[in-house]
Amino acid sequence: MLTALSIANIVLIERLDLDFAAGLGVLTGETGAGKSILLDALGLALGARADSALVRQGSGQAQVTASFVAPAAGTTLATLLAENEIALEPGEPLLVRRTLKVDGGSRAFLNDQPCSAALLREVGGHLVEIHGQHDDRGLLAPAGHRALLDAFARADTQSVAVAHAAWRAAEAKLAAARSALDEATRDREWLEHCVTELQALNPQPGEDAELSEARAAMQKGEKIAGDLGAILEAFDGSDSGPAQLRGAARRLDRLAGDHPLLAEALAGLDRAIIEADEAETRLRDAARAMEYDPERLDATETRLFELRAMARKHGCQPDELTELTGTLAARLDAIEGGSAGLAKLEAAVAETAAAYTHAASALSALRTKAAARLDAAVAGELVPLKLDAARFQTLVERLPAERWGPEGIDRVEYLIATNPGAPFAPLAKIASGGELSRFILALKVALAEEGGADTIIFDEIDRGVGGAVASAIGERLARLAKGTEGGVGKQLLAVTHSPQVAAKGAAHFVIAKSSEGVVTRTSVHALDEAGRREEIARMLSGAEVTAEARAQAERLLETI
Repeated sequence: MLTALSIANIVLIERLDLDFAAGLGVLTGETGAGKSILLDALGLALGARADSALVRQGSGQAQVTASFVAPAAGTTLATLLAENEIALEPGEPLLVRRTLKVDGGSRAFLNDQPCSAALLREVGGHLVEIHGQHDDRGLLAPAGHRALLDAFARADTQSVAVAHAAWRAAEAKLAAARSALDEATRDREWLEHCVTELQALNPQPGEDAELSEARAAMQKGEKIAGDLGAILEAFDGSDSGPAQLRGAARRLDRLAGDHPLLAEALAGLDRAIIEADEAETRLRDAARAMEYDPERLDATETRLFELRAMARKHGCQPDELTELTGTLAARLDAIEGGSAGLAKLEAAVAETAAAYTHAASALSALRTKAAARLDAAVAGELVPLKLDAARFQTLVERLPAERWGPEGIDRVEYLIATNPGAPFAPLAKIASGGELSRFILALKVALAEEGGADTIIFDEIDRGVGGAVASAIGERLARLAKGTEGGVGKQLLAVTHSPQVAAKGAAHFVIAKSSEGVVTRTSVHALDEAGRREEIARMLSGAEVTAEARAQAERLLETI
C-alpha cells in the first residue's frame, strides 16, 4: 500500500509531499490543473521511461520518492527483493526512489540501494496497478489473465509447476542418453580401436615425468662415466685413501691414551673415514643411476615417444591418457548396456508425463468452473454500469501439447462483446475508453481481493458518464476498496471529474494550478469535510458555486 509520495521539480510541481491511507482516495481538480503530472511522477518512481521533459524548467534534477508498506515475508514481491539483495528491515517501509537529470540520465533506488530501472519496473508492477483511458497494463494484458483466474479459483498451481519440472527433467535425461548412445554407436569402431590401443599401451599416471628424468640421467651418465670411474678407483684397493685412513686410525688407536691431542686426532680420523664411506656410497649410487646402457636408454626413449605420440593423437597431455582410457572404455560399455538404460529413462518420462497431465487436467477443470463463476460475477456488475447489452466471457482454451508449460495446459483470455449479436473480442480491443474503464472496474470488483497489487489507480474511469452510472462507479470503487466481508480491501486512488465518484472517497485531494508572474506551480491539498463539500459543489455547478450545488454536494456526501 502506498503511504507517502514526495515529488520535487517535476514539470509544474516544485515540491510536494502527500500522505495516503487505505481505502478509496479521490483526486479532483479543474482540467489542466496537473492531475496527469501527478500520475507521471508516480509512474517515474515505479520504473516508467525516464523523459527529461519531466524535469521542471530551470532545475537540474527531478526526484520522486514513494513509500509503501513492506511486503509480507514469503510473498512474491518479498522473494523478488531478497533475490536482488534488497534489504527489508522489520517495521520499516519499502522506499522506491527515482532521480532524473535534465540531460535525460536517471538513477533508481530501492530502500536507498541502487538498482536497475528494469528491476524498479518489475517491483513497481507488484506495488501498483494503473488503469487509464488507453492503458495497456494490468487487466488488458492477456499474459496476466491466467494468473488472475487462478487466484480467483484459489488454485494450487505449484504442484503443476513441480510436475512439469519433473517431466522436463526426465525428458532432458532421456535426450542426453539417446544423444550419447547415438554418438557412441556411430563411433563404435573408432572407440574399439582406441580402447584396444590405449589398453595395450597401458599408460600410467606420472610415467612421462619418470621416463624423462631417467633418460636425462642416462644421457648425463654417458658423458661423465669416465670421470666417475676414475673417482671410484681412488676408493678401491689397499692403497686407496680410505684404506690408508683406516690403517692410520688403527695405529693411532693404540697411542690415543698417551695424550689428549692424540685422542682428538683419532676422533678426527674416525669422522673422515665415515665421511669418506658416505661419499663412496653416494658415488656408487649415482654411478648405478646414471649407468649408460644403450639398450635401456633406447627402450626409455621409445616408451616416451609412444606416450607422447598417443597424447598428440588424442589432443591431451600424456598424464591424461589413463583417464582417457577409462572414459572411452565407459563409452564403449555404454553401447552394450544403452538399450536397457534407455528403457528405464523412457519409462520415467512416461510416468512423469502422466503425472503432469493429471495435475494439469485437474487445474484446467478448476479453471473452467471458476471461469463460469467469474463470468456470472462480472455480468452482475455490468447492468448497474449501463453495460447491460454487453457480455463478458473468460476463455479457457486447451493449448497444443508443445506449448504446455509450468502454468498448465490452458490459455486464458478475457473477452467481451459490447453489442447484442456482436462476436467476442479481446478486452484490449474495445474502442470506447469509457466502456473499457467500466469493464475493468466490473472485472476488478468481481475479482475482489484475489491477486493483483494492493494499490490500484483508476485514471478518469468515469469519463463520458454521469448520473446513475457515475454513482454506480463510485459505489463499486468504494466496495473494492473496502473488500469483501472478512476479506482485505485495496487501496484505490481515483482521478475523477465526477462529483458522484468524488463523494464516495474516504480521502479527497484537490489538484490546483497557480501562477505568480511567469512562474506556474501545481499543488495538491488534502481536503477536510468543509473543503470536500465546496469542491464537490464546484464540480456540480462549474465556475460559480451556488447554494443549490452546495446542498446537492451535502446530499452526495451523506450517502457515503
